[in-house]
Amino acid sequence: MDASLVITQLLNGMQLGVLLFLVCAGLTLVFGIMDFINLAHGSFYMIGAYMCGTVTMITDSFLIGVLLGIPLTLAVGYLTELTVVRRLYQRDHLDHVLATFGLILIFDTGVHLIWGAGGMAIPLPQWLDSQIRPAEDIVIPTYRVAIIVVGLAVAGGLYYVVTKTRVGMLIRAGASNRTMVEALGVDIKKLFTLVFAAGAAIAGVAGMMISPITEASIGMGNEIIIVAFVVIIIGGIGSIKGAFVGALIVGLIDTLGRSYLDQFLKLFMGAENAETAAPAISAMLVYILMAIVLAVRPQGLFPPKVR
Repeated sequence: MDASLVITQLLNGMQLGVLLFLVCAGLTLVFGIMDFINLAHGSFYMIGAYMCGTVTMITDSFLIGVLLGIPLTLAVGYLTELTVVRRLYQRDHLDHVLATFGLILIFDTGVHLIWGAGGMAIPLPQWLDSQIRPAEDIVIPTYRVAIIVVGLAVAGGLYYVVTKTRVGMLIRAGASNRTMVEALGVDIKKLFTLVFAAGAAIAGVAGMMISPITEASIGMGNEIIIVAFVVIIIGGIGSIKGAFVGALIVGLIDTLGRSYLDQFLKLFMGAENAETAAPAISAMLVYILMAIVLAVRPQGLFPPKVR
């Protein structure tokens, strides 16, 4: 087994993991604190990519595109919570699913009307569009390292906010016992708005980071949202730590499974059968893991503490 290829695939897995975490962080808090199922959370991933792309095209700077794209996506999340989501908190989960599925259609149609049906390619600056050579036979794209660094920085910032600040204390309390938080006089509406808008902005950052690789496209968030729900179920609904660990596990399993599962299966079956079965099985691995976690530890690997 080629060591340089293994290192490359591990980095690919980490990159996918941190991107999943950026999407899952807000999703798990919204689900855990508000008991709100938001299928449209992936739409903010898409909106962030288009906001960043638009600002990048205007300013000819990807960095400015990201810095301005974050508050723009935050504003979209704030308006969405204020005008639509806030009216749904007291409704049952079926209403959540139906309403947020409608939001997906609205966001996709809105993007189509504003930016057109074609995707938006986002150019990288030269200093990010290069390669790092830690060894003679190992070549790592600089931008891949940048994605991992940004994801880890956001994870560290979220950990600090959630564990060391008063707002974080309220978020943790809301995830553990929302009724008690309301009884103590906390303005739960403002807390919900803050969490929802911040989660939208963080998901938007993930869209901004991936769009120079895959380009911004209509419906791009619909593909990642399913895996994001798998991650928060594995990690524990309402847990930032669970979202981070679960995202890394899913990212590594998905990437390494697609790369090496066929070689593993060749130990037990013929090469042709192994190459045929490997893609199907690798696509199922994260769902198999979710099923195992639900059977053994239904609250997830790192559920929030409940008092």
